[in-house]
Amino acid sequence: MFQDLLKRLIQPEPAPIADADARLALTALLVRVARSDYDYSGDERALIDQITQDRYGLTRKDANALRADAEAMEADAPDTVRFTRAIKEAVAYEDRLAVVEALWKVVLADGQRAQEEDALLRLVTNLLGITDQDSAKARQRVIG
Repeated sequence: MFQDLLKRLIQPEPAPIADADARLALTALLVRVARSDYDYSGDERALIDQITQDRYGLTRKDANALRADAEAMEADAPDTVRFTRAIKEAVAYEDRLAVVEALWKVVLADGQRAQEEDALLRLVTNLLGITDQDSAKARQRVIG
């Protein structure tokens, strides 16, 4: 299942993907950023679950299952550059912008901005085609 989605995402001309596949790919991106500082905590997993519950209207059980699938997909996904560029081609800007806001929530969840998380988020934001200004606005919305 994950390999098929990954193949479809990284083909030369990725087509728009189904909503369920977009959820999985975008949640895998949340997982990748959370894992980037080598401290993938229970709090980060719970936050990813909460984000997907709120964003997609999922039950706690369904959000947990989506995250578990996303963790497996993230582990199998190619390098961040190809994976993120593929998402850019297959997912609308507004959805990618909402994901950047969610990524900021994950990065800031522990009250610290680890260099690894910061660097990866800058890369991911750029590869998703999100402007620096829109990313900064997303971060400000998260901070409050």
